Amino acid sequence: MWGNQILLAIIGLSAGTVVAGGLFALIVELGVIADFADRTHTAACILLYEDSTALGGIAGTIFLLFHIQIPGGEWIVPIFGLMAGIFVGCWSMALAEIINVFPIFIRRIKIIRYIAVFVISMAIGRGVGALIYFFLRW
Repeated sequence: MWGNQILLAIIGLSAGTVVAGGLFALIVELGVIADFADRTHTAACILLYEDSTALGGIAGTIFLLFHIQIPGGEWIVPIFGLMAGIFVGCWSMALAEIINVFPIFIRRIKIIRYIAVFVISMAIGRGVGALIYFFLRW
């Protein structure tokens, strides 16, 4: 009985480690972190950024799994939500850029003059969608 539980724990931990490693490798490979470092002119700190991203993912997983309460969470949650939203938005835009979604889309429907309008519209749509989701959820 205990042997099965220990074996399942080892398999689960190993699988989780592999999936998390793959996700963080994808984030680093997409160039999101390098792009942030380039835009802020702090390329010397890129290893710190990568380590912080991995540690943030690990800490988030621990908080979710063990239901750890954070003191002062009422004012920390909106700040965290904003930062997480910015990061996910940048990550999705980097992914879209890597797979060349926008050049193909723009070429197909021939909208070269209004590219900025479409990008801003997508950003506003994501923001409004998130607000609707969170306000209707409560």
